[in-house]
Amino acid sequence: MSSRRLLASIAASLLTAGAHGAGTLTVCTEAAPDGFDIAQSESAVTHDAVGKTVHDQLVHFKRGTTELVPGLAERWEVSADGLQVTLHLPRGVKFHSTPWFTPTREMNADDVLFSLQRQADPKSPWLRVAKTGFGMWHGTGLAEVVKAIDKVDAMTVRLTLRHPSAPLMTYLATPFTGSVYSAEYGEQLLKAGKPEQINVLPVGTGPFVFKSYQKDAVIRFSAHPSYWDGRQPIDNLIIAITPDAQVRVQRLKAGECLVGANMKAEAFSAFEGTPVRMVGGSTLLTGYAPLNTKKKFLNDKRFRQALWLALDKANYIKSVYGGRADAATSFLPPAQWGHDTTLADRRDVEQAKALVRAAGYDGTELVIFTRIGGSIDGRRAAEVMQADWARVGVKTRIQMMEWGELLKRTGQGEHDITFLGWAGSGDPNDFFAPNLACASVASGGNKSQWCDKAFDALTATGAATQERSQRSAIYGKAQRVLWDEVPLIPLVYPHYFTAVHQKVRGFITSPLTDLDFRNVSVQ
Repeated sequence: MSSRRLLASIAASLLTAGAHGAGTLTVCTEAAPDGFDIAQSESAVTHDAVGKTVHDQLVHFKRGTTELVPGLAERWEVSADGLQVTLHLPRGVKFHSTPWFTPTREMNADDVLFSLQRQADPKSPWLRVAKTGFGMWHGTGLAEVVKAIDKVDAMTVRLTLRHPSAPLMTYLATPFTGSVYSAEYGEQLLKAGKPEQINVLPVGTGPFVFKSYQKDAVIRFSAHPSYWDGRQPIDNLIIAITPDAQVRVQRLKAGECLVGANMKAEAFSAFEGTPVRMVGGSTLLTGYAPLNTKKKFLNDKRFRQALWLALDKANYIKSVYGGRADAATSFLPPAQWGHDTTLADRRDVEQAKALVRAAGYDGTELVIFTRIGGSIDGRRAAEVMQADWARVGVKTRIQMMEWGELLKRTGQGEHDITFLGWAGSGDPNDFFAPNLACASVASGGNKSQWCDKAFDALTATGAATQERSQRSAIYGKAQRVLWDEVPLIPLVYPHYFTAVHQKVRGFITSPLTDLDFRNVSVQ
């Protein structure tokens, strides 16, 4: 029996006892989280595992939308000059009680200070134990824009900014940067000399309490009995890590899992005549190929343009997505305001050949990193691109690896080419800053390793501008720069699907492509 099948068998046996109970929701996901401290991560898998389960954010997205609503901050005020944001916290928010931590008080301003300052302070002891740092804090530009974080009183926190920031509240709603942790728990870990356990044994205020994790197999949660927004209808949430897409389908058909994340398009036919339906569609998601601009040949924009011109996206969509995607022309998807509708796709094989020659390409083999598992067949996707590039004389080799390893190695710039998906949070800056800013090169988010000071200045102006039409014009210019420079190739706008069993009630798909199990029940 293969190791993958053995893992599937073990995980299935662990799930059987509770999978069908009305008080239990079991979810099949495609990969393991890279930890349980969401602030250290950039991974959508980690986001789904702990972002809205264990943790809660200062601001919430209204379910199913990108509209901002109160979260752990019940209200906020922005000064007339846009340089101060005051957050007012509610009373009565309780942290989780676990075998490794018992809170002595409710959430207050000290916890918000701890949560934000441990990311913002370059001398923070937490930075030393963060495996990859707090990449999203830096990648989103918060490290540059937030000048000070101060406690006004026990239930009030004030952020002082170096300049106005239109996306700030969006980032306080994003689990990677806006989640609130227990300062008490942090102090306990530091005193014990075990700060790294924050990434292993998490504590939050969220709707579910972390219970256990069997590596690469199962994560278990229980409902937070004192959740500030009401105890959840389900008693137990189980995440079954299932990299093999066909195994996910079989578990869903057997009722072992009632929700399946990030499903392949082929699953539509597999679920015909079953109690499982596929929900979703167009979202704030772009599939793209970052090109490592620090590598030979890829550091020449003519060569990068040639790679784009060589791609047959219609065939790619048919072969990889079963037709359930749209060809991308911009890094910003059509569902994102500010998307430039005037940009056209480019394909010209003969021009691509000419640009390859002009760049002086000598036949050096480039390596394509691709992941095992996920919503598409990574090998098939890489092979389709490989064939297109071979037609213009570019040689490539495919190297497959697990999701966490791929993120780590591409963050360090070891790749030549890879392909990823990015889901935004409703603000255009959330596409540009984490993936293309100079600051994001060091933090590992900028997989293109591309640093353009003029582009940085342009997008920084967009983030500091309040009026949406003005911001759209600025981001239109930014999209034109990317179209010309090609640090990445926008590939597709995938139609994102989640499989949901008819026993599940109240599940709402998100334009952010994340999983949110608040107010979900099982019948």
